Amino acid sequence: MSDDLLVVEGLKKHFPVTRGIIFQRQVAAVKAVDGVSFTVKRGETLGVVGESGCGKSTMARCIMRLIEPTAGSVVFDGREITGLSRHELRPIRREMMMVFQDPYASLNPRKRVGAIVGEALEVHKIGTATETKRRVQELLEIVGLNPEHYNRFPHEFSGGQRQRIGVARALAINPKLIVCDEPVSALDVSVQAQILNLLKDLQKEFGLTYVFIAHDLNVVRHISDRVLVMYLGHAVEVATRDELYHHPRHPYTGALLSAVPVPNPELARARQQILLEGDVPSPLNPPSGCWFHPRCPRHHPGVCDVREPQLVAAAGDHRVACHFPLERWPMNAAEMAAPAASASTGAGTATGAP
Repeated sequence: MSDDLLVVEGLKKHFPVTRGIIFQRQVAAVKAVDGVSFTVKRGETLGVVGESGCGKSTMARCIMRLIEPTAGSVVFDGREITGLSRHELRPIRREMMMVFQDPYASLNPRKRVGAIVGEALEVHKIGTATETKRRVQELLEIVGLNPEHYNRFPHEFSGGQRQRIGVARALAINPKLIVCDEPVSALDVSVQAQILNLLKDLQKEFGLTYVFIAHDLNVVRHISDRVLVMYLGHAVEVATRDELYHHPRHPYTGALLSAVPVPNPELARARQQILLEGDVPSPLNPPSGCWFHPRCPRHHPGVCDVREPQLVAAAGDHRVACHFPLERWPMNAAEMAAPAASASTGAGTATGAP
């Protein structure tokens, strides 16, 4: 059995832009996800970070087949799932579950907690009514809720408690993979820590595999084994957690890390924050060449705005999509703005290697 539980290759999701009322024709496409590739090993947590609108949630929904991908391949547990029908996909859905971002909108307000958590058991016809109730009460206790909450409605719970209900629902049928789409972004800091610790404890107990999406780099650092950085629908850097946080190679990753709050006031004052100019380009009309070059302080004309970088190995398992990656960290703003020394030797050296 392969160590890779999830293998994603060239995943794309383009939303068509049409014109006309009766006879509609496609005039453009919003490239929400455009060629993302990564793997997730059994029992590990892959953190996915990036600015709002970079395609993280869309990618997650494509993996779960909640929306159909435009192109690409998703292999789960050795089986290609992108071309499966709804009937063929049903047994696989028992092994892939999702925790959604909004703990208020993700729970049906008309159903009681027992029906919400036990719905997957009912859909897949697992156990009798008595066994389902026992299993739901057991799950509520596992996630830190009182089993007596079985008959309550979602509006009777706080945001953190609702997210615990969402986690219990995801655990109901013992999945192998759980995709967490920013599960703590709507919660208070203290409640965030409780949910993160709960997820880590459950992973150890049940051998779970996570794809954890967030925009808080501190949260990702706490829970992830490896980190994928996304920008404008592309994967720009993939590395282990420690390697990425100590030796980022992509200028975008370096800018993100420079904005992370530091609890030590002296270190915070001494640190040079890297400010990116301009806004994220529109996925409807992305820039040519490197997608980051309009905002990149290391942009080199004639290379970055012409040639699209590929995600290549920088060191070991560390991969980066950049013509002139960072060679050391931390760097100050002046060093970031200086073109890479290798640029002067011509396009032949701008291969993405450090």
